[in-house]
Amino acid sequence: MEAASLYQRFRENLETIVMLLDKGTDIRTTPLKTSIPLEVNLLCEVLGQKGVFLNIKAEGISAINDLQQAYRQQETAVLDAMAQILEDKRAWMKTPEGKILLKELLIRRLEYFNETARSMMVMTNQTTLKSPIQHIHPHHRDENIHPRLK
Repeated sequence: MEAASLYQRFRENLETIVMLLDKGTDIRTTPLKTSIPLEVNLLCEVLGQKGVFLNIKAEGISAINDLQQAYRQQETAVLDAMAQILEDKRAWMKTPEGKILLKELLIRRLEYFNETARSMMVMTNQTTLKSPIQHIHPHHRDENIHPRLK
């Protein structure tokens, strides 16, 4: 997906993720409990390079709720910072991997939130349609958690 469309869909993707988590979408067999907080922190670091500081204090999966609240409070500043980053082809940020272009870092974050929202929608649709469970983790074999497939 093109960077401009990812930028335009960011709010929608963020709201979709929060809504589906609030609905109780089962993410136990996914890496989302770990990756969402990491991506939220990385997005905050990227935006901080342009002077937009989103103070996300929550840890774990609830960091996405804090991000949504901070985004709502500073929406114009966040969108302006994102637009500046996407237009600037030379700005960079030092990371453990070396110097990386801010534009590339932001696009990766926007792609992550887009893909996460899409994946969670698919998971929710499969659950709603009562699709059979595709993979039963060995630790989740309890009949109360996952009934045996017939």
